[in-house]
Amino acid sequence: MPLRHPQLNEKGELRHLLTIEGLPRELIHHILDTAASFVGVSDRDVKKVPLLRGKSVFNLFFENSTRTRTTFEIAAKRLSADVVNLNIDTSSTSKGESLLDTIDNLVAMHADMFVVRHAESGAPFLIAQHIDRMRGRGHVHVVNAGDGRHAHPTQGLLDMYTIRHFKGDFTRLRVAIVGDVLHSRVARSDIHALTTLGVPEVRVIGPRTLLPGGLEQMGVRVFTSMREGLRDVDVVITLRLQNERMRGALLPSAQEYFKQYGLTQDKLALAAPGCIVMHPGPMNRGVEIDSAVADGEQAVILDQVTFGIAVRMAVMSILAQS
Repeated sequence: MPLRHPQLNEKGELRHLLTIEGLPRELIHHILDTAASFVGVSDRDVKKVPLLRGKSVFNLFFENSTRTRTTFEIAAKRLSADVVNLNIDTSSTSKGESLLDTIDNLVAMHADMFVVRHAESGAPFLIAQHIDRMRGRGHVHVVNAGDGRHAHPTQGLLDMYTIRHFKGDFTRLRVAIVGDVLHSRVARSDIHALTTLGVPEVRVIGPRTLLPGGLEQMGVRVFTSMREGLRDVDVVITLRLQNERMRGALLPSAQEYFKQYGLTQDKLALAAPGCIVMHPGPMNRGVEIDSAVADGEQAVILDQVTFGIAVRMAVMSILAQS
C-alpha cells in the first residue's frame, strides 16, 4: 500500500480503515463475515462482546451526522468500549488549535481509536499518518466516517453487507447507483467495493452536471437516462442530493430532478424482479425517491441502518485485534 494509504500493517492486517479503495477482496469478505456474527446483538448482550473493554473510542465529528455518529457510538458500546463524543463546535480547534495538536492531546489522554468525519478530503489520512509517526502509538487506530467527497468506507461496507444479505452472490448482479455522484463519497466507496467484489455490471445514472469525469475508468457504465439505466438491474442505490456541497446552479429545480431522476414505482418496474432499493440517508422524499418506493416492499433502507451497527462493530473489533 502507498504510504498515503496506511491501512494495513506489515502482516497485511487492517490497521486503520480509511478507504475501500485498495482493500483486498478477502479482507472485505472477512469484515462482512465478522459483521454477520454481530447482527442481532443488543445492549443486553454487551457482556458477551467484551472486545473493546478498557478501550477508549473518540468520535471526532467535524461535520454533522446524527445517524452515523449514533451508530458508531452504539457499536462501540456494544463492544464494551468507553465512548467520548467530542463537541467540535466548542473544542480547541475552534479556538485556533490545529487538528494535529488536538489529536496529540487526545492521544495523551489514552485514546485507542478515533472515528473521524471531516468536510475536507484526506483529513483522516492525515491523522493516521501522524499517529503512525508517533512512537509507542501502534495501538491507536483511525476509522474514516466520511471525508469530503472522497470516501465513506463503513457506509460502503454496510451497503455490501446489505446486498450480500438479500442477493447472495455478487458475481451475478447488475447494480445501479442513481443521482448526485459528483458530490457523493458514498458512491465512490460503493463503486470500489462493488468492482472489487466482482460485480460484473455497475451502472451510474444521473444528469451530466452531477456525474464526475473518469467514471468509465473506475469500471462502471454511465447512463443519463433513468429508464435505460434501470432496465433489468438487481439493486438500486439512490443517492441524496448534496445541496450543501454544490457550487452554482447544477439543477433546474428539485421538481424537475424528481421528474427525470426520482425513483418512482413506475421507473422501478423496469428493474429485474425482486430488485432491492437502498439509500444511505437521509432521504429527500419527493426529490430523489418517492415515498411509495421508500416505504415499499422492495426497500431495504432500514435494514441498512441495522446492519450498519454490526458492520461498524466488525471494523472496530478487527482493528482492536491488529
